[in-house]
Amino acid sequence: MAETFADQRGVVNKISIFQPNYPRNYILYRLGQAGRKRSGRRPATSRLVQQVTGIKTIDGSDTAGTLATGVYERMRREILCGDLPPGEKLRVEHLRDRYGVGASPIREALNRLSVEGVVLREDQKGFRVAEVSVAELDELIKTRCWLEATAVRESIAAGGDAWEEDILLAFHRLSKAPRSADAESFEINPAWETLHRAFHMALIGACGSRWLIAYCEHLNDLADRYRQLAIREAYPRRNEQDEHRAIMDAAIARDADSAVAALHQHYRRTADIIRTSAIRLR
Repeated sequence: MAETFADQRGVVNKISIFQPNYPRNYILYRLGQAGRKRSGRRPATSRLVQQVTGIKTIDGSDTAGTLATGVYERMRREILCGDLPPGEKLRVEHLRDRYGVGASPIREALNRLSVEGVVLREDQKGFRVAEVSVAELDELIKTRCWLEATAVRESIAAGGDAWEEDILLAFHRLSKAPRSADAESFEINPAWETLHRAFHMALIGACGSRWLIAYCEHLNDLADRYRQLAIREAYPRRNEQDEHRAIMDAAIARDADSAVAALHQHYRRTADIIRTSAIRLR
């Protein structure tokens, strides 16, 4: 059996396929080898990766690496938004079908996610999505409050006009975006989620420590998983725009104590809603 693919220059390549589910990363390897023989240089592969697997890649420098990165980013996003729910077993054979790639990129993505703590690796049992629990939620909120209090205070002390403008612009854009993608019933609005993250990152953007910002971003992602799981409960029960405005006003006024207090209240209110929502916390 043979399948025909066109490479990035439109040259047709025929590849013999002896198994019905032949590994797609090997197909990409053969295409790359064919192009290298004709041109004498490494061909661009990102377009081929996207054509064959449906996963967009960052660049074409390393097919295996870009495949793994694409799978990692997509799986991470699906875990954080709840499409892959807590406790879900992550079997390599099922994930191969889900993402349309071979086993190696899947395993690399799972290992990266296990380091981040959103996937658990168990001896003799494989991988599964990390569970959610009241204890972890409380620890996340407490740690976020500690770190972001420092980041906000440092930003207020060091931030100039550009920092203030970033916060004002981030809040303005967030306030214009509809919270729900559906006017009749709640549906996650990806644009609002992106702008929400940008607002919180703008608050700490002048703290002067890329390490602190990176830690805050990671905790933001972990806490967001809880928020997404409870979002339908939270949606009708709060006015987040007023909470964000209070944080912004205090930061712009250079009132560090009030800004930190408003931020802590914002996070703790989120945690309270999650605890009383319909999601199951251990």
